Amino acid sequence: MDSGARAYEPEPFEPTAQSRAYCAGGDDDAIERRITEALRSLSRGEKRALMAGASLGRVEGIWLVRGNARLGIPGFRMIDGPRGVAVAPPHRATAFATASLRGASFDVALEERVGAAIAQEARAMGANVLLAPTMNVLRHPRWGRAQETYSEDSWHMGSMSVAFVRGVQSRGVLATLKHFAANSIEDTRHTVDVQMDDRTLREVYLPHFRRAIHEANAASVMTGYNRLQGRYCDLHRGLLTDILRAEWGFQGFVMSDWVLGTHGSVESVRAGLDLEMPQMVEFTALGSAISGGLISEHEIDRSLRRMLRAQWCFGLDQRAYSNVPTERETAAHLALARESARRGIVLLANRTVRGARALPLDAARVRSIVVMGRAAAVGNIGDRGSSAVIPSAVVTAAQGITARAGSAITVHTLAALDASALALVRAADAVVIVTGNLEADEGEGEIAAGDRASMALPEGEVALVRAVSAENPRTVVVLEGGSAITTSEWDTAVGALLWAGYPGAQGGHAIADVLFGDHDPSGRLPFSMPEREADLPAFDNRSERVTYGYLQGYRHLQAARTAPRYAFGFGMSYSSVAYEGLSLAASSVAIDGTIEARVTVRNTGARPARETAQLYVAAVGSTIVRAPMDLRAFEQREIAAGASAEITLRVPVPELAVWDEAARAMRVEAGRYELRVGPSSEDTPLRAMITVR
Repeated sequence: MDSGARAYEPEPFEPTAQSRAYCAGGDDDAIERRITEALRSLSRGEKRALMAGASLGRVEGIWLVRGNARLGIPGFRMIDGPRGVAVAPPHRATAFATASLRGASFDVALEERVGAAIAQEARAMGANVLLAPTMNVLRHPRWGRAQETYSEDSWHMGSMSVAFVRGVQSRGVLATLKHFAANSIEDTRHTVDVQMDDRTLREVYLPHFRRAIHEANAASVMTGYNRLQGRYCDLHRGLLTDILRAEWGFQGFVMSDWVLGTHGSVESVRAGLDLEMPQMVEFTALGSAISGGLISEHEIDRSLRRMLRAQWCFGLDQRAYSNVPTERETAAHLALARESARRGIVLLANRTVRGARALPLDAARVRSIVVMGRAAAVGNIGDRGSSAVIPSAVVTAAQGITARAGSAITVHTLAALDASALALVRAADAVVIVTGNLEADEGEGEIAAGDRASMALPEGEVALVRAVSAENPRTVVVLEGGSAITTSEWDTAVGALLWAGYPGAQGGHAIADVLFGDHDPSGRLPFSMPEREADLPAFDNRSERVTYGYLQGYRHLQAARTAPRYAFGFGMSYSSVAYEGLSLAASSVAIDGTIEARVTVRNTGARPARETAQLYVAAVGSTIVRAPMDLRAFEQREIAAGASAEITLRVPVPELAVWDEAARAMRVEAGRYELRVGPSSEDTPLRAMITVR
């Protein structure tokens, strides 16, 4: 049908509190009236054209969703970006550390700055929608896209995601929460049916999405490829309509994942999918479905209203788009990339060697350093899948160490451990082995490496660590990769051990900053590193049907009374701190109130330190099975040597809610809760009881 006049009246729409909140800063009443008029004016063919991407490939580096010039509908201009703008050649952008390393910073203010910087670069590519953040819970470290997400813990995930979304949308770019939901396997991601009970879904795999919507006004959501409880996510009305919209009040739009993420036309729209990406395949049937009475035009209008609301509330019709290379990889963004990588690096072990700690390296005394390992001299910035970023240059670990060492220190970068290399190793003041995973080991399914085959280091790298540490006790191992790597078979032999994730284009400088003590290591693990892979729930990336249990990560390890090798939230400093004096604002709190706890943290060392105080909550005498405890607050402070800081930790009591199957709702159990405060999930020396009434 052409765009001529016709007799059609859209359903009336009255703005709600949720729609007004979504359109904050805009004239929501006027925008909703404008939407209604557009729905009246658009032909059925024009409406269908707005519900899918423009083509299988990018147009000028952007995934386009066409608008309608006649009615001033701008459409969407999308680009990927969990760790920087995923440009296509010949374009370039700042490659930030992957989200798993940025998650290790536990710094929400820093993550908001990263989100804003990535959004600025997205706009400089001519985009107005960023396909990030990835916020699927890290159920198992072997997941190929573990690097793209922040955490194994829902609360930590939510806090970091809220910050990122706020940063992105502060620059007028729409953030996209993905992949909704329970998408955490790559090799079977298009076919696997993830089974879990409603309580596990509601308490573990969904709360962080809800927080990003309620606390950051996230603009859009992307569905997962997988099935959940028997239904593909784009066909899952319970997920997209009953929970996302009816319960949470989400007013934005829902898009499919790319190419194979849409599994129906009428069925998908009725479930709650609004936009098929990157081009129209399944939705081609919508035209005949409307004509044949299989779906009403009013139902189509509901999807269109959500997409038009996003475009006009965020002012996408009020800006011009152009590619501005000079606004990408700016000096400020490169400095931020270095800072965010440095702040995520986690010091896991630091032993005494020849009367002093292995780290930091003392530039006044060290005269020779050997650098080696499979990741030492390569630009190891992560997956080559949809999140891949192409920077102009990557500073490798070897380059960063060499640059920091200067002319007074000789740095030997070795490719193999032959006889001449052994002599250099023995004579060196320190050896730095940079190892772990490379892009060939893990990444997105089909288009990159897929799920990791093992949590262990390659045998050759283990042999290298053993051989080198036997010759030089000041052997420092730097692990790169998307998440946890098992180390128990070799780590006691090394002088120091760090986890550095995939540290981005400035990663080599960031690693050197920490090794030489120019910056105190302040990263904390956003996942558990077990003694053995078998200590974690099984990772099944072969079966077509898998079941996710209620416990994973540190919650699983604690319930099984299995100590991790390195705990969730753990990280060492070059200084030392003591936790003292936990106090509560009140001994009881209302069911809709906020728990307020204060703790004093004292820097007992000789160097300044950035400490992350963590508060975990344990239900005492609960009537249902609970995790031993759950993270519910964290806060950082920079503390000078010898100084103390009072840190306030707040827990909204509604965040203690559990799923009540009988009531089909989240509810807070009244009763007693123990608050546990300390530097990691395995070290919570301060305890206090509070009653929720």
